Amino acid sequence: MRREEIYITEDTQGTRLDLVLSAGLEDYSRSFIQKLFEKGGVSVNGQPCTSKKYKCSAGDLVEIEIPDPEKLEAEAEDIPIDVVYEDSDLLVVDKPAGMVVHPAPGNYSGTLVNALMYHCGDQLSSINGVIRPGIVHRIDKDTSGLLVVAKTDRAHTGLARQLEEHSISRKYQAIVYSNIKEDEGTVDEAIGRDPRNRLRNAVIKRGAPGFESAKSAVTHFTVLERFGKFTYIEARLETGRTHQIRVHMAYIKHPLLGDELYGPSGNKEGAKRQMLHAGVLGFIHPVTGEYMEFESPLPEDFRKVLGKLRGTR
Repeated sequence: MRREEIYITEDTQGTRLDLVLSAGLEDYSRSFIQKLFEKGGVSVNGQPCTSKKYKCSAGDLVEIEIPDPEKLEAEAEDIPIDVVYEDSDLLVVDKPAGMVVHPAPGNYSGTLVNALMYHCGDQLSSINGVIRPGIVHRIDKDTSGLLVVAKTDRAHTGLARQLEEHSISRKYQAIVYSNIKEDEGTVDEAIGRDPRNRLRNAVIKRGAPGFESAKSAVTHFTVLERFGKFTYIEARLETGRTHQIRVHMAYIKHPLLGDELYGPSGNKEGAKRQMLHAGVLGFIHPVTGEYMEFESPLPEDFRKVLGKLRGTR
């Protein structure tokens, strides 16, 4: 049994508790979270909470008991995926928003791994085990865009080395709150588990509790377009920490539009998820030595939000 705590802040007050948990436990399905309520695994201020519609108040202490994971065995499923490139060593996939990368308790099926196992058969790297075959890096469930998958252990090792050396080019498009006055900037702040909300990550300053386990993280950003109350940016990852862009932009007071975990719960401008898209992925092919770069167009939901913002100027 794993226990997590969330302290409700002003950003999430008034939000339904199940939505708060869905944002924080993004690898788990809604049905899994619903069962947590039904089985008494959620409490608020020390009292069991069985209502997923409970409206959070600032200062609430939410405690969640997550059962120990069952042994998972990923199974192949005939799920359509957008394969941008493929050879005998690797493939590049354009993942839609809403798809989890690999199985986890509550999300046993419908993941990218399930789809890859059907598409590739047993031709996937075994380095990350049976639950994450071929997965070299991941992007969040509600982030769309490109990721590379290794078919062979040799390719996996070579790609992982490039990730460690920060030589893989990963550029994202994002819409953030408020006007960024600078044309470009860099956030160089370590990221670790948020001590006030164990479902989130946060910038951890040197000397603060948890800094020893925090990991260095660097995000570069460039302004593409300004809309007054919002800014359209390109973010380039130098490192690849969990939720890195979301955490760093929230830290500098420009959280992502539609991000229920790190942003405000109010005006979403029609966004149904965080406006973050992995648009460019470049790397050296681990076998041929050739530099390869791929680009993914903005998905329709992202373009609609951009169009709405452009119409307000």
